Amino acid sequence: MQTATIETSAGRTAYRQSPGTGPSVVLVHGNSASSGAFARQIDGPLGAKYRLIAFDLPGHGGSDDAADPAAVYNMPGYAGVLREVAAALGAEDAVFVGWSLGGHIVLEAAPDLPKAKGFAIFGTPPIAFPPAMEQAFLPTPAMAYTFQPQLTETEARAYVAAAFRPGVTDLPAEMVADVLRTDGRARAQLAGSIAPGGYRDEVAVVAEMKQPFAVLHGAQEQLVNADYFATLTMPTLWRGQVQTIEGAGHLPQWEQAERFNALLEAFVSEANG
Repeated sequence: MQTATIETSAGRTAYRQSPGTGPSVVLVHGNSASSGAFARQIDGPLGAKYRLIAFDLPGHGGSDDAADPAAVYNMPGYAGVLREVAAALGAEDAVFVGWSLGGHIVLEAAPDLPKAKGFAIFGTPPIAFPPAMEQAFLPTPAMAYTFQPQLTETEARAYVAAAFRPGVTDLPAEMVADVLRTDGRARAQLAGSIAPGGYRDEVAVVAEMKQPFAVLHGAQEQLVNADYFATLTMPTLWRGQVQTIEGAGHLPQWEQAERFNALLEAFVSEANG
């Protein structure tokens, strides 16, 4: 796995790249996480086959904190960085895959990525404005930490635990460290950006999607309501339905990496066919 940095309008941006020489896949991580959330894709057979690129969002992982938080820590700001990374690395024709917040960022950027072969999201319920939060998300106490600027280690562990299926207590130390490293202003600014004109209508984005569009979902999700997807119009939905992954919560790429990777490989292959 290659690790490097590039300069973007948001500062120094860290990324990981797998050794595969197949079609490009750009992976976008979630709130208070890092590109390390995709280690089981980049470092495995999937990364050996395809060119997987995962970058750290501004204020996360190895990337710089934003010099102008109000301009960067929101959907348009993050989507702009995604487009810059894709352009700099020659991956504008990639399949773009977003997890959790990363999925919202991918949907924000999608209309501005005309060369993309396809899009995939997981842990991401597309939202309009005002967002139907009670329908899209499940009532999980740890959701409150999503927008909380400062988190203690106990709160960080609770936030990570909510991303796994119920009952998981052996939490990856690197995921807790990612939460504690994240610029607290990123969480605070994200809350403030959920306002009129603050983000694209994602329900409209998926309804108007022309490229293949995959939705994956962990069957034991503690954060996202699976029933919500049935209320959406998704004409290019891959295989005509949401792909449910048993034995996984909000982190299927980690909890059930083999099943997740098989689905992603099939989607990328078909999208590039």
